[in-house]
Amino acid sequence: MAIGLVFNAVGVTQAQYDQVQKELHPDKRPAAGQLFHVAGPTAEGWRVVEVWESQEAATLYFETKLGAALQKAGIAVRPDVFPVHSIMQP
Repeated sequence: MAIGLVFNAVGVTQAQYDQVQKELHPDKRPAAGQLFHVAGPTAEGWRVVEVWESQEAATLYFETKLGAALQKAGIAVRPDVFPVHSIMQP
């Protein structure tokens, strides 16, 4: 079952986000199992919304890659996770 993740990263800057993206996705391609990724600034910091094929795919990515990259960039964030009921695509 697909899952959605919302990261509300209070105090995180675009530079920190870009650092993580450059390290993990220099080719601007999604990770294995990642269906969707969008990010942008908020009044409090930075927000990222993702959809993954499964909880297992997301967990594997976070445990093997993303966690270390976030730590290196000085980002401590915990996502809100929800089961995806519907996905619309063009």
